[in-house]
Amino acid sequence: MPSKRSIFEEVGETPKQTATPGGIDKAGQGARGAIRIWLMVLFALVVIMIAVGGLTRLTDSGLSITEWKPVTGALPPISAEAWTEEFDKYRAIPEYQLQNKGMTLEEFKVIYWWEWGHRQLGRVIGVVWAAGFLLFLATKKIPTGWTGRLLFIGALGGLQGFIGWWMVSSGLREGMLDVASYRLATHLGLAFVILSFIAWYIYRLGRTQAELLQARRSADAGLSRLSNVLIGFAFLQILIGALVAGIDAGRAYPDWPLMAGGFLPPQPFDLQPIWRNFFEDAGLVQFMHRMAGYILFLFSIFVWLRARKSANRRTQAAFNMVIAMMFIQMLLGIVTVIYSAPWHIAILHQFGAVLLWAMILRGRFLAQYPIPQSVRG
Repeated sequence: MPSKRSIFEEVGETPKQTATPGGIDKAGQGARGAIRIWLMVLFALVVIMIAVGGLTRLTDSGLSITEWKPVTGALPPISAEAWTEEFDKYRAIPEYQLQNKGMTLEEFKVIYWWEWGHRQLGRVIGVVWAAGFLLFLATKKIPTGWTGRLLFIGALGGLQGFIGWWMVSSGLREGMLDVASYRLATHLGLAFVILSFIAWYIYRLGRTQAELLQARRSADAGLSRLSNVLIGFAFLQILIGALVAGIDAGRAYPDWPLMAGGFLPPQPFDLQPIWRNFFEDAGLVQFMHRMAGYILFLFSIFVWLRARKSANRRTQAAFNMVIAMMFIQMLLGIVTVIYSAPWHIAILHQFGAVLLWAMILRGRFLAQYPIPQSVRG
């Protein structure tokens, strides 16, 4: 039972309680730095995965493995009998019968290794995610509120594996020489969604929770909203680019700025029903990619001009990088078309899309969480 205190007791005799600096960060902080490095590794692996996937498509290797075996498929054929069995499976699908008839076993091995490497890299990404997540979870190093976010990345990765097989299976059907372009667009689009979350988490973990709370008070709401629209336009362009890749539309009209001497390609709506033209007509799909690129470029200039009004120099610099990369990407797209999409230029164009995507996300992040600067800027 607490003792009674005298009404004449000096207030100064009461022990003083002092606030602990940085208390908001120490509570549930976890291993932010280590998790950030782990996410950087995952980001790099996903970027490599996108590049390998693009090369797999450009080399027509995606249908060389006709089965989905997430575990046992990690082991490639070793014996001559195993190679013959895999080759026989490939010779049973339309791509071989209608396009590659007469291919030798050695030629088959080339495309097989491309697709096997693509799938194997997906398995590596899954292992890196699982190992890191379970380690941080077991050691209780995950910051408060981050367990669900990190688990969500893994769930998206698992979904991507399923979408990958859903895409490949479309190319095994009667009369198909390639995978369905809209499924390819779904597969690539999800890859960029995964990149988005990983990049955003990397940006957030680079600052303490207290710094983020403080920075948000200085957020540029207008620039953030414009950045959201820019992200939406960029994502739409990425999806249309996947449609271009899916039907080799980049090689259809190697002239610019016109298409076969006209603004529109010849007979853009010949296929029936008419909606098929927006996915399967090479001329119309390339035209859509061009027009979407022009709109994206013009809107990015508008966002950049708005960003120049920002009081934060680092936010301005982030959008300077966006507009510079946007210009480079547009030039790469024109060169890709003029030279009929050779693999080395096409993959550079795809890599440019990844860089641009990360830069737009960084600009969006700095608009919402500006880095403090001195009064002099």
